[in-house]
Amino acid sequence: MPAWKDGRLGLPVGEAVKIFPELEKYIDERGRLDFSNREARILYNRAIAKALFGLDIEYHPRGLVTTPVSRYIFLKTFLRGGEKVLEIGTGHTAMMALMAEKLFNCDVTATELDEEFFEYARRNIEKNKAKVKLIKSNGGIVRGVVSEGEKFDVIFSAPPYYEAPTRGVLMEREGVGGGRYGEGFSVRLIEEAVDYLHPKGKVALFLPDKEPLIDAIAEKGKELGYSIRDIRFKAGTRWRHSLLLHKP
Repeated sequence: MPAWKDGRLGLPVGEAVKIFPELEKYIDERGRLDFSNREARILYNRAIAKALFGLDIEYHPRGLVTTPVSRYIFLKTFLRGGEKVLEIGTGHTAMMALMAEKLFNCDVTATELDEEFFEYARRNIEKNKAKVKLIKSNGGIVRGVVSEGEKFDVIFSAPPYYEAPTRGVLMEREGVGGGRYGEGFSVRLIEEAVDYLHPKGKVALFLPDKEPLIDAIAEKGKELGYSIRDIRFKAGTRWRHSLLLHKP
């Protein structure tokens, strides 16, 4: 398991500065990093990706500043190694697709909708010498994007989950899932995924600690015949959920 030398899954700010010296200007007199500054967050998370996971990640200037540790913990909840996997919406970093291949030895296909994010993802895949197959989704989720008849052991995603635009926190395509609680995108995903999973395959969704959202997705999953497992985990100061839906 990747970890810093103290055994914890994280990276001291002082060590991050050694990787990216420009971080120094965002540290106060008490040695605290200004996480309200976007550039500081990007540099710190790039340092974590490099030091803990051996990944060289480039972030889009307006995309979500993806945190490597939370994504790794999420993947650990359902990957055992060597699976054939599909990531829906890999984003500009392609971070989870890269982790799945590099750390879990998976055969990875990943999709992305946004033109600029797709280009950043492609560059990150090339830069890290990965064999991830990247597909432009053009507005689809699984059906019409992945070849009919292709099957996966796992289909996973960090889906959009806001019910309305978020005042600049995320780009609209990146954040708005639709539906009453933001569950719309996830519900479509699990509906389509059934036909693309191997027997005993599963869908894994990386979700915030929003009970109405999780309940809405789980309820639809049960209607579709999935068996449901919800794993709650903490990354930093925030709780996250790995919602696992096993194929009926």
